[in-house]
Amino acid sequence: MNNSLIQKYNIPGPRYTSYPTVPYWDKSSFTTENYLKTLKRSFEESNDKEGISLYIHLPFCESLCTFCACHKRITKKHAVEEPYIDAVLKEWGMYLKLFGRKPHIKEVHLGGGTPTFFKPENLQRLLSTIFDSSELDAHPELSFEGHPNNTKREHLQTLYDLGFRRVSFGVQDYDPIVQKAIHRIQPYENVQNVTDIAREIGYTSVSHDLVFGLPFQTWKSMENTIRRTITQKPDRLAFYSYAHVPWIKGVGQRGFDENDLPSGEEKRALYENGKALLQELGYVEIGMDHFSLPSDTLYQAMQNKTIHRNFMGYTSSSTQVMVGLGASAIGDSWYGFAQNEKEIEPYYERLARDEFPLFRGHILNDEDLVIRRHILNLMCLLETQWDKPEQQFKELPEVLERLKEMESDGLIEISDKGLKITSAGRVFSRNICMAFDLRMLRKQPQTRIFSMTV
Repeated sequence: MNNSLIQKYNIPGPRYTSYPTVPYWDKSSFTTENYLKTLKRSFEESNDKEGISLYIHLPFCESLCTFCACHKRITKKHAVEEPYIDAVLKEWGMYLKLFGRKPHIKEVHLGGGTPTFFKPENLQRLLSTIFDSSELDAHPELSFEGHPNNTKREHLQTLYDLGFRRVSFGVQDYDPIVQKAIHRIQPYENVQNVTDIAREIGYTSVSHDLVFGLPFQTWKSMENTIRRTITQKPDRLAFYSYAHVPWIKGVGQRGFDENDLPSGEEKRALYENGKALLQELGYVEIGMDHFSLPSDTLYQAMQNKTIHRNFMGYTSSSTQVMVGLGASAIGDSWYGFAQNEKEIEPYYERLARDEFPLFRGHILNDEDLVIRRHILNLMCLLETQWDKPEQQFKELPEVLERLKEMESDGLIEISDKGLKITSAGRVFSRNICMAFDLRMLRKQPQTRIFSMTV
């Protein structure tokens, strides 16, 4: 990797799980009523054809991992489980009333927090109630995040019996020094155990999440982590860049000194060396930060150009509607985004008043919809086109001007009809998307709000 390019392009930038990105949502024009109108419209357009996706946020964790930037509530009191599930089911009932008929569910993901904080019988009640009120796709994509330290056979069996076939285990790093720094003590044996049980039960896609750029991480420790991971042959791997954003997440990410983090060049070397090793061991790079075996559906979706990216990350299925349930969850109607109250108490209070617990969002205008498609194409397919009228927008010449330097650096190839990201440019996908990000370009942030792109 060319270090001069890293120094040049390693700047703060979005991860593009949406466009516009959350800091650039036009909250002044957003209302719950407007969003629900777009959701109803989108549901009627797409439910029969492709179904809907559900993201369910389960925010509780028993301990704080200091690398985590997710919305969570730290507690050891499991009495919180049932009231929370009651609230999520009430929220779901409000969406059922809005839709007016049974939704066709194509995809469900349980995220957190720690979904396996919840007892299996409570997860059973939550999901069976949702499924009983819906039509489940013949081949649904049902997945959840499991903590290797508390995921039991009962969790895996209960969710498998409900139709789940994909599970993701957070590994991060096996080095004891790194684990201590990020407050995530997790022996290899725990990960091996839950992976073996998942396979024994019948899960067809087991994913492991690794993180590079963590405090005290070296290539020696990262190589050891990858090689130990590969002995378990997960079907997918997420190889995430640690996003150091303590100015947003507060004390949770200040459990170590910033001097303990790898430098920009060291961090990039962790990724480049890790990617080379994963490819040597049979994994294929998917989009940004993801790898899979050729037998996995994510690879097949990339080959078929049906891969999609949303607030759940990369997915092998695509729906126009994604309903977000639970505190902090984000919904997507394609024509708009909306996020629930982040904290649990306001989330409960809004539901108690029979209100949708939305507190901010964005309604996309015509320009947003065009730019959103270009950024999705770049993040998923590493290319985009503008040879059709519906793919064009007024400021395209300015975008092409901004891209000239990246073209001369060998990161992209531009033609009259579109552009392709080169193999050298994959590392800088976020930077390339930023050239299209009209919302951000028109209103540059006055303070740092994003993690570094490289």
